[in-house]
Amino acid sequence: MTGTPPPDVVCLGESMVTFLPTRPGRLADVPSFDRGIGGAESNVACALAALGHRARWVGRVGRDGFGDHLTEAIGAYGVDVSAVVRDPGRPTGVYFRTATDRAGAAHEVAYYRAGSAASAMGPANVPYDSVTDGRILHLTGITPALSASCLDLVRGLLARRPGRPPLVSFDVNFRPRLWHDRTEAGRVLRDLARGADLVFVGADEARELWGLTSVGAIAEALDGPRLLVVKLGRGGAVVFDRGPDRGPGSHPADGTTPADPDGTAAVDPFGTALHVRAPRVDIVAPVGAGDAFAAGFLSGTLRGLDPKSRVRLGHLTAAAALTVPGDVAVPARRARTDRLAALDDRAWERLRLGPGWTGDDQEVRTS
Repeated sequence: MTGTPPPDVVCLGESMVTFLPTRPGRLADVPSFDRGIGGAESNVACALAALGHRARWVGRVGRDGFGDHLTEAIGAYGVDVSAVVRDPGRPTGVYFRTATDRAGAAHEVAYYRAGSAASAMGPANVPYDSVTDGRILHLTGITPALSASCLDLVRGLLARRPGRPPLVSFDVNFRPRLWHDRTEAGRVLRDLARGADLVFVGADEARELWGLTSVGAIAEALDGPRLLVVKLGRGGAVVFDRGPDRGPGSHPADGTTPADPDGTAAVDPFGTALHVRAPRVDIVAPVGAGDAFAAGFLSGTLRGLDPKSRVRLGHLTAAAALTVPGDVAVPARRARTDRLAALDDRAWERLRLGPGWTGDDQEVRTS
């Protein structure tokens, strides 16, 4: 990477070519698809680049047309793709999905990623310098599920050793289809999360993985990260800031707990907790919203904003993804998101965002 400024954020993981149906219906009935790109880590990199940050995506794709498309499309967002490796013997992963809501019973996803180029990533073939020279390294729980070598890679990057980036971010991103055993997935993902500095986890994921039903229980289980963000869907998010000197085992004596997903209290036994509500959004498709939220929060972190502003930026960047059909959305310009993030609490709670809201000439509803 000689001759270019180091990145603000490095995102490592698999990206795939996605095929989105041109009309609703079963995969068996849809006659044609539009091609796009998808992958949690590259989604984050694309959004961060659109927000004005230097972002690098590190991955492995096949030496095929789909690999060409991925690197070109991700690079077109302004992402540095110079560290992407082209594998001559393994294909680029692809997947197809229906147009219906991911949570719906009729939703279908067909992955063709087994034996993909990305699954061959490991400590021996990912250049360490290209991954660790940014201010933030962003990882997710998808990568360690791809193969044993991918798990070894992520474990090594989360190890506390000389040369580790100043902040390592980890999004749990539990994908049941990628794991053979849910108990094993819970153990591995919890251990990995506890090694990060910043962790994103959905309350629904924590319930599915670890049987945890309160934000307080999640904070207690994930007691390693300095910053923990628990996403509550439409209920917003709770961010725990343990401070630079807090870590595992730093528990209070009074046994108090922070707000449950349906509450608003902010009493945290493991640091300072803050619950930030999400704006109302007219959802087009939920795919990619979690990645966009992480990008918005990381953008605020890079800018040194306070936790409330970081979470609000996460919500606004997620809203940009929720109001378009594809996996990757271009966020609103920084001046627009900053203005909305700075609204007083009453105006923020009245905010309603729909398709097209990211355009500078679009009115934003407060109803």
